[in-house]
Amino acid sequence: MRNFPMTIQQLDELTKTMPTPFILFDEKAIRDNMKKFNKAFSIFPKFREHYAVKAGPNPYLLKILAEEGCGADCSSMPELMLSEMSGMKGDHVIFTSNETPAGEYQLAYKQGNIINLDDITHIDFLKKSLGGKLPETICFRYNPGTEKTGCNAIIGKPEEAKYGLTRAQILEAYSRCKAEGVKHFGLHTMVASNELNPDFFVDTAKLLFELCTEIKEKCGVIIEFVDLGGGIGIPYKPGDKAVDLDYVAKGIRAEYDRVIVPAGLDPLAIYWECGRPITGPYGYLVSKAVHEKHIYREYIALDSCMADFMRPGVYGSYHEISVLGKENEPCDHVYDVVGSLCENSDKFAVQRSLPKIDLGDYVILHDAGAHGRAMGFNYNGKLRCGEVLLRADGTTKVIRRKETIDDLFATLDLDGVKDFQ
Repeated sequence: MRNFPMTIQQLDELTKTMPTPFILFDEKAIRDNMKKFNKAFSIFPKFREHYAVKAGPNPYLLKILAEEGCGADCSSMPELMLSEMSGMKGDHVIFTSNETPAGEYQLAYKQGNIINLDDITHIDFLKKSLGGKLPETICFRYNPGTEKTGCNAIIGKPEEAKYGLTRAQILEAYSRCKAEGVKHFGLHTMVASNELNPDFFVDTAKLLFELCTEIKEKCGVIIEFVDLGGGIGIPYKPGDKAVDLDYVAKGIRAEYDRVIVPAGLDPLAIYWECGRPITGPYGYLVSKAVHEKHIYREYIALDSCMADFMRPGVYGSYHEISVLGKENEPCDHVYDVVGSLCENSDKFAVQRSLPKIDLGDYVILHDAGAHGRAMGFNYNGKLRCGEVLLRADGTTKVIRRKETIDDLFATLDLDGVKDFQ
């Protein structure tokens, strides 16, 4: 079974004031991981990771990452606001959204963030939103269509995705923006999700680098940064191999030297917008076993459900499960591990071999540090769990309290309904 950074005794003490379920984040592990990520890509003249705020929209996490030199990738107004208050400011924030309201563009511009446009028609929309002018810096999201193959089923084929500009549109877009006085340009794509093949990312960089040279030749535009998107996966399943970041960095550097340097585009900044590989492995959904059921299968029910962590129930995603204190016991029991939502898909594991689970045992769902609480919901009136940070000194801090019924009812006019006819 996988390791967990707290003992039963420590959890017992914590749950006196913060009952399960909650997601626990390991600060030291996140900092060490971010340092490793930065080191791998330090071989480029300029590099920055922009954490995908959608993966972990908590200002405490963002502040930790900001202290490690990280920027932010945002896709909504609240994410822009969270990044600003966490110390991720100005051009350290890239606003990559789609079908974007005018007010969100206005906030990104006001904060000095880089605006990454998703469609050629958004040029005029942005200009109108900003009172008839464009920002000095513009980035465009490229959709390579059939040019990019080998994409996994999670994000699908680029030509079937709603995101980005075609190659012809990209060339027109840069020419138009240059003519309108835009001074600085970036290029972005996002064609992967939870991808474990390191060569996939090298190939994506090659595709963008070659497009940079075409843009220079045909539009007279110098691309100053390339955002390779995110999509670097983590080894959820036993036997999965983690992406070798050093291998990826060296492979991309070889393409950089082959394409970018001879084209006179050096130095070119390299950006990522990863979320999952930054915090994913260092977050844990901590629950307790509260019921057992013996019918056609053996069931263990937790005090959490897919409203707290939806990935297994919605996507069928695999997450390792450990039973705290029973790591060395034989996995000689087969369970469906479930929650209390009124949906049969509310299962954290199906027919999983685990040690015997007794009521009251701590059951840990691993790799829950990205796209966890952020994707929670209130169906069935479920109240989403809180978040706890395990500090480097061993202390803990609640960084998001649990929802309450008052939170759930806050948008309802409970007084008005009494007189409703």
